[in-house]
Amino acid sequence: MEIIKDTTDFQLKYGSAAAIGKFDGIHKGHVTLLSHILKQKEQGVKAVAFTFHPSAAAFFGQAKGAELTTRDEKRKMFEKLGIDILIEFPLNSQTAATPAEEFVRKILVQQMKAVYIAAGEDVSFGYKGLGNKELLCKLAGELGYQVRIIDKVYCRGQEISSSLVRMMVEKGDMPMVRELLGRPYSFDGEVEPGNRLGRRLGMPTVNLYPVKEKLLPPKGVYFSQVIYKNHIYQGITNIGQKPTVKENGNISVETYLYGFTGDLYGKEIVTELLQFKRPEQKFENVEALKRQMERDIQEGAVFFQKK
Repeated sequence: MEIIKDTTDFQLKYGSAAAIGKFDGIHKGHVTLLSHILKQKEQGVKAVAFTFHPSAAAFFGQAKGAELTTRDEKRKMFEKLGIDILIEFPLNSQTAATPAEEFVRKILVQQMKAVYIAAGEDVSFGYKGLGNKELLCKLAGELGYQVRIIDKVYCRGQEISSSLVRMMVEKGDMPMVRELLGRPYSFDGEVEPGNRLGRRLGMPTVNLYPVKEKLLPPKGVYFSQVIYKNHIYQGITNIGQKPTVKENGNISVETYLYGFTGDLYGKEIVTELLQFKRPEQKFENVEALKRQMERDIQEGAVFFQKK
């Protein structure tokens, strides 16, 4: 997948089918939208995802909390879906002042050579967000592109949105998050050394340290799974600051893997949260922590046996 970032000065060589959106979380609604441009690849055009960086909400100070997907996670998901080109269009005071019609004519049609444009009902672009689905449809005939406005996607009677996913993550409702996303909520990253307490206790773990932009669920213990080189390993994950051992105060995503004996330091893994088990707590000593970890591991074995 080609990534165009940090520049407005680009020119695509081939006709494109473009999807416009924020794509935070890349939930089922986003996947439905993207499926329409991926289908157009059969017509010999490139599938292009167009998004702003930073997001309009972040740029204008309207962002509520952290993101469901980091920039790197989003890129990996786009590539996995089959997107040919990802455009992370820089949003700044100059580009934010671009008139909506100029955005369509110059960026979408001239620079991106869009012959097919897919967007959600609430698409917004251009100066003061005045660009919308009506403008895209109005200019389609003159500029020679096809427009597909995608209806909202629903789950259990609720409109799937990044806001709804965020709410469920913050509640710790991982099964519902999985329904909305079409996959478990996850953390991507490189395994880093921790304090090696788990190893000393006979329960070695792998540690990820999420970036500050990543939305965290409630601190606590989760039944989970880790993906490494296309292999899936069942696990128990603690998200928090390890108050019993007073490590360094940083939030970590620490996972015990069932039956895994290798060394993953420095390796890229994905940790997926399946179900919340219990809140993080401070124990009176390390022995009490060890006893609770053993109970967690036993209960996890029962959980996975039932799946």
